[in-house]
Parts: sequence; C-alpha cells; structure tokens
Amino acid sequence: MSDATDPWLIVGLGNPGPEYAANRHNVGFMVADLLAERIGGKFKRAQKAQAQVVEGRMGPPGPANRRVILARPMSYMNLSGGPVTALRDFYKVPTDHIVAIHDELDIDYGALRLKLGGGDNGHNGLKSMTKAMGADYHRVRFGIGRPPGRMQVADFVLKDFSSTERKELAYLVDRAADSVECLLAEGLERAQSAYNS
Repeated sequence: MSDATDPWLIVGLGNPGPEYAANRHNVGFMVADLLAERIGGKFKRAQKAQAQVVEGRMGPPGPANRRVILARPMSYMNLSGGPVTALRDFYKVPTDHIVAIHDELDIDYGALRLKLGGGDNGHNGLKSMTKAMGADYHRVRFGIGRPPGRMQVADFVLKDFSSTERKELAYLVDRAADSVECLLAEGLERAQSAYNS
C-alpha cells in the first residue's frame, strides 16, 4: 500500500515524432508538456526506460506537496506498458500512484473523467499498460468524441484536432492539467467532483 511520501508517476500517452504532435491521440503528451512547464522542468531522456522524463514537485507547500515524475513514453502508443513499467520499477512508484493521461473516444470533446482502475475501452496505450502491470492505476480521460460518418477510429485518432476544436484546446488542456494537480493534492473523489463532466 502506498503512503504520502511515495512519488507519483504521471504519464502522458501519445506517439513520438513531430508528425504525431498535434494528433488527437497525443493529447496526453500535450497535458504532460503543460505540467512540465508548470513545475519548471524540461523533458530529457530517461536512463532506464524508453521515455522522456521531468522530475520535480507539484502542489502547494506543505503536506500536499508531491514528488512527481512526469513521463512521455517514446515507444509507440501500443507499446506504452514497457516504458511505464520500467519507470515504475526504477523510481519505486506504487501502481496506485501512477496516472495515465489519454484520449477517450466515448466521451464528448473536451469533457474529462478521472477514475482509478477499470477496463481499457479499446485504447491500445491502456491495454499495453494494463497487460504490463495490472489495471490499478489512475486515468485522466480526455474526451475526443467519436469519428464522424464512416471514418475509421484509427484514422480519426491519428488526425490533428479540427480548427473548431483547436479554438478551445489550450483551455481544455489547461483544465486537464489542473485536474491532475487536484488529484495529487486533494485525492480522487475531490478531483472527480470538481472536474468530471
């Protein structure tokens, strides 16, 4: 069982490379980038994992201030479990102190849902993580909605956000980052009641 002094591993899920940077599937990277900016860090290559990491502290001064490792796996999305497990083992992070930030098809664009555990809902990044270490980690699910018409899911998630969506994207990424900070400082129930929509 984890305790308050254990570090937190916050993982933004996405695909590495500039061609994927603005894709819907990479919203986890976008939130992780903003969190890194907030704690004043820059991503650098992890020594023991195929990932980029930033180490720092998050939250108000005092007992709610948390040691955090922000991570962006540099494997492709469907292989995220390997790098995340390597980071978990290297930093000695309990599984219930891991937060995966990811895109979610079954939620309207921009809506957030925080939860602990559960299924992968067809998300390849979560599928890989759960296979590698079980399902008892937190998720920050960032809604991207369903593809229009007959567009294939794979095509939809690997497309950039639309121009209409981009108008709100910075605000929504900011709100998702706030929800992660709330989760760490105040716990899951408080974060759910404040941010789940």
